Amino acid sequence: MARDIDVSLREGVVLAILGPNGAGKSTLLNTIAGILPRCAGDIALDGKPLRSGKPIEMNKRGIVLVPDDRALFTRSTVRENIQIARKSGAPQLDEMMDMFPALRDRLKVAAGQLSGGEQQMLAVARALVQQPRVLLIDEMSMGLAPVIVDDLLPVVRRIADETRAVVILVEQHVELALEVADEAIVLVHGSVRLRGPAHELARDRERIEAAYLSTGDNF
Repeated sequence: MARDIDVSLREGVVLAILGPNGAGKSTLLNTIAGILPRCAGDIALDGKPLRSGKPIEMNKRGIVLVPDDRALFTRSTVRENIQIARKSGAPQLDEMMDMFPALRDRLKVAAGQLSGGEQQMLAVARALVQQPRVLLIDEMSMGLAPVIVDDLLPVVRRIADETRAVVILVEQHVELALEVADEAIVLVHGSVRLRGPAHELARDRERIEAAYLSTGDNF
């Protein structure tokens, strides 16, 4: 469980949430998305409070989660997965293919037949056509080869820059996450152990290592 977290983010900012397994990172994202009810505290968008435990309402307000299991319709095609989620006025399919060109020739392929990297691209594309104000991405690199992660994580920076959405990224690839993020928080046992500008934390590897090693985990 994450606690005592006070964060205010402006448009187009990428916040990396780092920390060892069990630190509360995914719990935090699921709480922001309304999937888990809040035990305490408030979440607001444009200064207006959001009700706890209301995922549909959160989504309508523009908070969109890409879960760690990607939650794709595996029997539906790439095109169908995107079209099902697309809101009126959202980016067209061609725009999504510009951001994820590897999917362009896979539009008629069932999501369940895609590679892990392609599935992650589809999960993010499906989130983008929901026109997020706040995009939550849980473990984008989970189960992916490092070379795929190297290509995918920079897309996070592009999304924030082009859509002006706030992106909150939970990620185990610490160094890559800090490269694309503006700000970063390191959670340990649900509490904030470190926080600050991502570029400053990237230069302070020893402090990050100390936070992880205090739990017995490495990164």
